[in-house]
Amino acid sequence: MTVPSGTTGAELSRGRWAFAFALVTSLFFTWGFAYGLLDVLNSHFQTVFGITKLQSTLLQLAYFGAYFIFAPFAGMFMDRYGYKKGIHAGLTLYSLGAIFFWPSAKFEKYAGFVGCTFVIGCGLSTLEVAANSYIAVLGSPKFAAARLNFSQGFQGVASFAGPMIASRWFFTGKNATTLDTVQWVYLAVAALGAVLNILFYFCALPEINQFALAEEMHEVGLKTDDEPFWKQYRCIFGWVAQTAYTGAQVGVASLTVNYIVDQNIGINKSQASQLFSYCQITFTVGRFIGVGLLNYLDPALLLSIYGVMCSAFAMATAFAPGKAGIGCLFTLFFFESICYPVIFTLGTKNLGKHTKKGSGLIVMGVGGGAWYPPAQASIADRNTRLSYVVPFTGYAAMTMYAVGIVIDQTIKGGFRFRTGDEIEERRHELENSKLASGSTTDEKRGSKESVQQFERVEQAEKLVAYRGLAGDVGL
Repeated sequence: MTVPSGTTGAELSRGRWAFAFALVTSLFFTWGFAYGLLDVLNSHFQTVFGITKLQSTLLQLAYFGAYFIFAPFAGMFMDRYGYKKGIHAGLTLYSLGAIFFWPSAKFEKYAGFVGCTFVIGCGLSTLEVAANSYIAVLGSPKFAAARLNFSQGFQGVASFAGPMIASRWFFTGKNATTLDTVQWVYLAVAALGAVLNILFYFCALPEINQFALAEEMHEVGLKTDDEPFWKQYRCIFGWVAQTAYTGAQVGVASLTVNYIVDQNIGINKSQASQLFSYCQITFTVGRFIGVGLLNYLDPALLLSIYGVMCSAFAMATAFAPGKAGIGCLFTLFFFESICYPVIFTLGTKNLGKHTKKGSGLIVMGVGGGAWYPPAQASIADRNTRLSYVVPFTGYAAMTMYAVGIVIDQTIKGGFRFRTGDEIEERRHELENSKLASGSTTDEKRGSKESVQQFERVEQAEKLVAYRGLAGDVGL
């Protein structure tokens, strides 16, 4: 098979790198805003349509179910047509889903909202496959987790804007029992998607080719992508970890407003929505702090620590009463911050020619958000606080994945505390090996010449001695 020519992130000029990074990062803001609105719509629709907490999680089922169904197709699409066309497809679906919120709100059809949410989810899953994998390979693997955390930090900025808008426009006055504001907000979301689509059309986005990435790996003797995709166990188990983690994260967020209100400390839904936006701010701050930590600490090690803390505070949130429970909830949001992007970069590391397919699989793990919220909400209909035991299982599974990678790294190359670039490290090893080999060859050549010179001197001395002896006997 002829390997197509391509580019790696390391081959881009600084200007092209910065341009590509900024443009793709703008996409994270897009779906962060949509996700932030989704969680507060749960509570709003419970009031408007008179549905239970379990029924309201159909929104999460549609949104995250779209990831489970559509992400693998998005990966295959980009494998064939590239990142840029994948971004166009994702933004188109995103805008179409958002604009059809208008008739759903006009005719007050909950099923219409669920269907539109599914279309938005298909668009966002496509964007996630493109943007996450593009940012991860746009430069040195050493800082892949830090880069992705930084870009996804802007998703966090947008996600707390959603609840703040909701607290001001969805839950006050006559808006608390109508859908008038919802239709206008989503019309603006559709317009944002259309504008971004036009910007990407006129921008020359450099294509990062997975075959070029594979060549870079093979040059230093890394040939893990020679195995078939189903044997890329780090990616396969990464999908399991991402499914469990995302399900836990979505379950926590989807019932946050209900949890705060049900703590019975005098907080209404509007105030709870405002506090939810503060939870998202805490999450965002944690993500930017994570960028600094990931520049120095090994991603798998840091994920192990954060996984343990998420597990502990999920249980604390489930059993702590009143303000203590809300405090634990805030802390849980902080430790969630780095988990998704770190799982993604660990799962797609050194996949070579399987990079786009692996990215689709890891993003497919976001589908975990489809079934965790209904499981949690079925308990929340009886006891909201106790329902937070359900997310604990997801954090525990993620922690097992992270600890497993730490153990695997330790067995293969010793315990790793600092972050590192395996390709660059191998390149240095090969260069040092060549230098040492050249030095040894020179030494051997020098030793051989010394022996030959010694033998010549010895022969000359013997010849002189022989001539002297011949002269003595008169020959």
